[in-house]
Amino acid sequence: MNNTQRPLILVTNDDGITAPGIRTLIKVMTKIGDVVVIAPDSPQSGKGHAITIDSILTCNPINIDEGEQVEYSCSGTPADCVKIAVNEILNKKPDLCVSGINHGSNSSINVVYSGTMSAAIEAGIEGIPAIGFSLLDYSWNADFSSLEEHIEKIVLKVLNKGLPDGIVLNVNFPKTNTFKGIKVCRQARANYVEEFDKRSNPQGKEYYWLTGKFTNLDKGEDTDVHALDNNYISIVPVQFDLTAHHFIQNLNGWF
Repeated sequence: MNNTQRPLILVTNDDGITAPGIRTLIKVMTKIGDVVVIAPDSPQSGKGHAITIDSILTCNPINIDEGEQVEYSCSGTPADCVKIAVNEILNKKPDLCVSGINHGSNSSINVVYSGTMSAAIEAGIEGIPAIGFSLLDYSWNADFSSLEEHIEKIVLKVLNKGLPDGIVLNVNFPKTNTFKGIKVCRQARANYVEEFDKRSNPQGKEYYWLTGKFTNLDKGEDTDVHALDNNYISIVPVQFDLTAHHFIQNLNGWF
């Protein structure tokens, strides 16, 4: 990237445009480049890579905080926000897309369900370097201030060095103000042991609340979960080609 040119940065998230996490991310990005924010008008956590195909989308200008950023509130999902940004609002590809800062973990298997990471992946599909940022604190009042210098450092590295085609970065911060450093990791093998809390409404109709407990099945010390448990910032390079290349030859032997 030309050092004399301010990059165009697209900012989005899944917690909604008013979430404290994205407000912090916008503040950091405006120090680095020209910022356009297109984010959901309401929380979209757990929506994964959903897109809107059965109803209309709206995308309206909005002013929330002071600053030079341009902001739009979108009725769709995080992936919708990236699609409409590239095809309608910007009419070109930004130099970078950053998503977050998510209120809660997107390490390990969470990446599959994450709207935050799906926005970053959608940008990657469009050929845009992209990073998803998350903090392991689900509180709306989470303190994001200690993350700012590290986010700036990571973003500048990506802008200067670029990312390979088909790769986006999944960055998670532990809930601490004293980070030990940054670890480049692999995604831990884990899942959720899920239960459904079954209830009845006043009319006697049954309904369910999904509950579950995160279970780490991976004892490796090179994983994102291990890094976060030990107060390191984890960075996992994520690919959206889901082909199990190592199994192709074996599978060919079946037919």
